[in-house]
Amino acid sequence: MLLFVAAAAAALWWRSSHSANTSYTVPDYISKPNPIMVEGKWTEAYAEGEKQGLLIPLSIAQRLLGDGVRYEEKTESIIMTTDTKVLFFKTDELDATLNRKPFSLHFAARKAGGTLYVPVAPLEQLFGIQIEYAEPSGIVSLLLPGKSVQRAEVPAKASKGIKLREGPNKSFPIIEDLAAGTKLRLWGEEEGWYKAQSASGHLGYVAKESVSLTAIETIPSAETAEEPFTAWKMKGQRINLTWEAVYSKNPDTTKIGELQGVNVVSPTWFELMDGKGRIRSIADAGYSEWARGKGIQVWGLFSNGFEPDRTHEALSTYDTRYVMIQQLLAYAKTFRLQGINIDFENVYTKDKDNLVQFVREMTPLLHEQNLVVSIDVTPKSNSEMWSVFLDRQRLGASVDFMMLMGYDEHWASSPVAGSVSTLPWVERSIQRILDEDGVPPEKLVLGIPLYTRIWTEEPQEDGQLKVSSKTMSMDAVKKLIQDKKLKPVFSEEAGQNYVEFKEGETTKKIWIEDAVSIRARAELAKAYNLAGVASWRRGFETSDIWAELDKTLQSRP
Repeated sequence: MLLFVAAAAAALWWRSSHSANTSYTVPDYISKPNPIMVEGKWTEAYAEGEKQGLLIPLSIAQRLLGDGVRYEEKTESIIMTTDTKVLFFKTDELDATLNRKPFSLHFAARKAGGTLYVPVAPLEQLFGIQIEYAEPSGIVSLLLPGKSVQRAEVPAKASKGIKLREGPNKSFPIIEDLAAGTKLRLWGEEEGWYKAQSASGHLGYVAKESVSLTAIETIPSAETAEEPFTAWKMKGQRINLTWEAVYSKNPDTTKIGELQGVNVVSPTWFELMDGKGRIRSIADAGYSEWARGKGIQVWGLFSNGFEPDRTHEALSTYDTRYVMIQQLLAYAKTFRLQGINIDFENVYTKDKDNLVQFVREMTPLLHEQNLVVSIDVTPKSNSEMWSVFLDRQRLGASVDFMMLMGYDEHWASSPVAGSVSTLPWVERSIQRILDEDGVPPEKLVLGIPLYTRIWTEEPQEDGQLKVSSKTMSMDAVKKLIQDKKLKPVFSEEAGQNYVEFKEGETTKKIWIEDAVSIRARAELAKAYNLAGVASWRRGFETSDIWAELDKTLQSRP
């Protein structure tokens, strides 16, 4: 008897564990209209409206597009940016601007229940996101451009159809009956079952053997009829830029001399004046004409004056950023520039995102006018105001070129004497930006110093050294060495020539910038296949430097 009861119980257990669940369930996401699905997952969010009038929560748009969607709550401004477009509009308004031109939206962004909803049409037009609205379920599926999805269908031989279940097992309840010929998207595999989405938008699981795989669907990217912007048209030639320091008066171009190999000059002409975004200009049309006559491009430098408060205010809103961009475009046209070089330093870390947004809004508009966009960055360090505020990865995705200012390893007030820029330090700085931030080498330009410092070490009564420095040009160092009949030695550690001498109780030390160090830096740029070099600054060099730099930089292995 006991054996019979045990056998019956075992049979009941086997039947219950292997028989299919015939009950139906309604998924949680159907509790409200228009649930939003992305890549086979419910976002736990819902759309407003229907079909072409759909609006989705701002948070979903930002989750999908990252920096491409920005919201500024104070002014209720929404800014959408791509590589070529800047769309600006406000909540509850149909009037917008697209790349500074008037543009009309068919549906306005609006707030409902404390959530901000944005229209889906711009997401389709600008970013190529495909929106599918399934009837009668009302399920909204967002498909990302460039993504590949495996398609499948219920085979014709399954005359009774198959079941879409809540989980990867027959014991889970049924979500939907799928007839023969029903098409599916497959989003993964689990325990011998496919995670599938039906034509009605429902998500669930189907047994692998119950469907036939068909084609792989690739979601197309946003259509564009525009030719991609080409930042550097001198094929086969690396960038050889030199900065022109203009503090009050522009240089007399008749006294500049031959800049052999230099193909870009960047005069420090533009500076942020205030938090309203107004820019001071000391640009000179004569200098631009001189450069053009030599076949040299002019990329005007725009500085924030290294003043963090005015920088914060100017970067914090779309309106003030737009003021800056408008002026730069006007100056570029007036002085016939080929590019803008951004040099923002001493910036609050809280403005990291604001700087990225400024560049994202500026680049498409400057590209429309055939202007190159570049930005100067320091080597990576823990300095909040001089390094941490720079999001090199995100900036690198927007700009045409990134100038790595490979100098001031030992700065003017450094407590320890040392080179402005040892070769190993520069190489590590290059590697970190390439490896950690993913900046492509063809976008990275190595900034090199044409100056050095003479260091004075003076013993103190307490046994400590008092260290001070003075900036020197190459010519000044060369003259000092000749006058004192000094003999420099090559420092393997620094990768450059070095000299020291005594003056009374003090010791003088110079890590020399000359043809040897410049050649080594150019070779380093070539070794990493960088876009070129940028030198700070013209006027510090000796007469032999340009020819040496040109020969090394442009030669091919």
